[in-house]
Amino acid sequence: MKLKELDREFSVCKVEDYSLVDLSAEYGFIGKTDEENSLVCATGDIPSNVVERDGWWRGFRIQGMLDFPLIGILAGIAETLAENGISIFAISTYNTDYVLVKKESYFEPRLRGPETPS
Repeated sequence: MKLKELDREFSVCKVEDYSLVDLSAEYGFIGKTDEENSLVCATGDIPSNVVERDGWWRGFRIQGMLDFPLIGILAGIAETLAENGISIFAISTYNTDYVLVKKESYFEPRLRGPETPS
């Protein structure tokens, strides 16, 4: 499994609605429920109608397409990071998974192993 470092900082946001979200931005993850409108985007792409925001996230993605029957890939990454006291914010797309960690944890040597981003 190869991981690719994402070369930007991300923010996890709650927005009033999606009318001001730049859908042409390179990264944007939208989650809508009966209770909230969530957005994860590059910090530079935060829309002005943000209600709450948690910034300072860095991330990586699992390279290649992950078949739906695959089991335990994200769980294995999450477990390894949890064992080292690092919390994650995980995002799954149709093709693959993304893992965000707080910026201060991202640069810790314990996060950088043989299969992590360099």
